[in-house]
Amino acid sequence: MSSTLIALFVSLIGCLFIIRFQHLHSHVTGDTDLKGIQKFHIQAVPRIGGLPIFIGIACALIPRWTNDLTVASFATLLLASALPCFLMGLLEDLTKKIGAKERLLATMVSAAIAGWSLQAWLTNVQIFGVDWILSIPIISMIFTCFCIAGVAHSFNLIDGYHGLSGAVATIILTALGYVAFQIKDYPIMVCSLAGIGAIVGFLFWNYPKGLIFLGDGGAYLIGFWIAELSLLLVLRNQSVSKWFPLLLCFYPIFETLFTVYRRVALKRVSPGLPDAAHLHQIIYRRAVRWAIGSTEAELLTQRNAITAPYLWLLSSIAVIPAVIFWNNHVALKICAGLFALTYIWLYWSIVRFKTPKWLIIQK
Repeated sequence: MSSTLIALFVSLIGCLFIIRFQHLHSHVTGDTDLKGIQKFHIQAVPRIGGLPIFIGIACALIPRWTNDLTVASFATLLLASALPCFLMGLLEDLTKKIGAKERLLATMVSAAIAGWSLQAWLTNVQIFGVDWILSIPIISMIFTCFCIAGVAHSFNLIDGYHGLSGAVATIILTALGYVAFQIKDYPIMVCSLAGIGAIVGFLFWNYPKGLIFLGDGGAYLIGFWIAELSLLLVLRNQSVSKWFPLLLCFYPIFETLFTVYRRVALKRVSPGLPDAAHLHQIIYRRAVRWAIGSTEAELLTQRNAITAPYLWLLSSIAVIPAVIFWNNHVALKICAGLFALTYIWLYWSIVRFKTPKWLIIQK
């Protein structure tokens, strides 16, 4: 619990300083693009929320060096591994010149470092035929780096509204910490709690008013942190199904896969080309009808904030059964299939102007 409180306090104060003195650095750190296709805020906002989150996690680990060297060394190696993806994302936040390919490559480098230093290589996924291929070391290494980078990128992809990506990450880390506690994997539990504290400290300022953003650095950091903790949990504990972390992160993962399908198969464009057709964006436009058409800043901020809880609930539909069936891969596979069907039904219902009335909020 001390890890959570330290990370929360440091992140909370760090975000406060960034917000309080933004007039000194907003020309470098501010998200000033208010007209972009994926922009839904109404004024320039600091987009370096990942920095206090990183510092918060790091500070939470300091006391562990005096009372638990096993946890301290494990967590420090993991945090050091995260540096390439975090720094590349932060560089994008500051310069707006780092492309998605460079960020993905940096995240794969982070995954490779974690794989080498913590022996975090995915060698089976409980799918017949695939496990034999993954038994080949070089394929296992490449596949692991690809998966970690994909999960990290997925958290950046869903980072579209106040509190969305951060709260989803908090829900997932809570589930990870709970299962780690159940099986007495304390290094995973402590790292999960430190991540929760740091993100909650950020969310205090991010939701509902959006005073600071995660930015690419923060999104890639929390995505990498979750992906590696998930992988390490199943590698260190054979009782945990390989499908537990997959279902746990199924909302951001499926959002990414569906986005690639939508852009490549339906629109015939590059999968890296940004658009405004993510699930959270169409919910904002067609389900959240709060003050629709208004140009008043306060009402627009409220409408932005109302969007995120829809996706918190959707994410929980995957997280709750993942926690219940964490050691039952058959049940987890069935739940993953049901979630995919739910997501597709919801998306196409809204797109075809058949949004269920109970989903609509209006004023």
